[in-house]
Amino acid sequence: MKKELDIVNNILLNCKKVVLGKDEEMTNILKGIISEGNVLIEDVPGVGKTTIVKAIAKSFNLDYSRIQFTPDIMPSDVTGISVYNQKTMEFEFKKGPVFCNILLADEINRTSPRTQASLLEAMEEGQVSDGNTTYKIEKPFCVLATQNPIEQDGTFLLPEAQLDRFIIKVNIGYPEKVHEMEIMKLYKDKEPLKSMIPVATREDILFLQEQVKGIFAADELMAYILDIVNLTRNNQNISIGVSTRGALALLRISQAEALIDGRSYIIPEDIRKNACMVLAHRIRLSYEAKINNYTANEIIKNILNSIPVPRLRRC
Repeated sequence: MKKELDIVNNILLNCKKVVLGKDEEMTNILKGIISEGNVLIEDVPGVGKTTIVKAIAKSFNLDYSRIQFTPDIMPSDVTGISVYNQKTMEFEFKKGPVFCNILLADEINRTSPRTQASLLEAMEEGQVSDGNTTYKIEKPFCVLATQNPIEQDGTFLLPEAQLDRFIIKVNIGYPEKVHEMEIMKLYKDKEPLKSMIPVATREDILFLQEQVKGIFAADELMAYILDIVNLTRNNQNISIGVSTRGALALLRISQAEALIDGRSYIIPEDIRKNACMVLAHRIRLSYEAKINNYTANEIIKNILNSIPVPRLRRC
């Protein structure tokens, strides 16, 4: 486990050089990456969403692309387009920016649902189809998407199918005053991001992803996850519950939590700690919940409190 922890610590320490006071948020994003998932980062403009993503991306020695989503971005601007070659008299596929290892989808909810949907196949299957031809995206592949709250002007609501493909949703929040002062001092006369150097390789990330899959999960804990998920499907405050993909996501994030904590097995606290970040964005609130001003996080927490925590047998 020492090698895994060394890689994780090196990445987080590197990011802390340019992102101050957001250690937990950066750790959560890293969980999503080593779980082979995509991460949705939401908050108001200017709190450092893009900076955090850039810092993590620059810590990896990987191909990195950024798309600034706007209402006029077309699906072909994301995935690529077939162009007719007059010399060969054949169509040639020109790959779009999605063909990379880490894709920053900046302000993803400012583009149209049609363009948002162009990412679905890449996010789920790591490939892009053009006509009868399928083009694989080299592993590791991860979409780190930022979005502004849907109450803001010029935003589109992400559809359920898209939200379900994000393994975890992270909220950034405003920094504390002491950290905000440090940020001002750090950035007042320089751009620290420009001097960042990679501290992890492609092989390191693939290694971590394989190790996460090997983290042991007892049957009792997998049943606990299913109990939580089933209650989201039979709840008067929820009109659309968590899918099977969501249950698998909670399991995988719990495995990543255990690895970062230096364990080879998951415990109930791994599940409880990550349940809201994994499940809250996957549910659709009912009319009753909305008129009572319930939030998705509150409902997930109530579900957690209603289920007995399993006691594991000691070997």
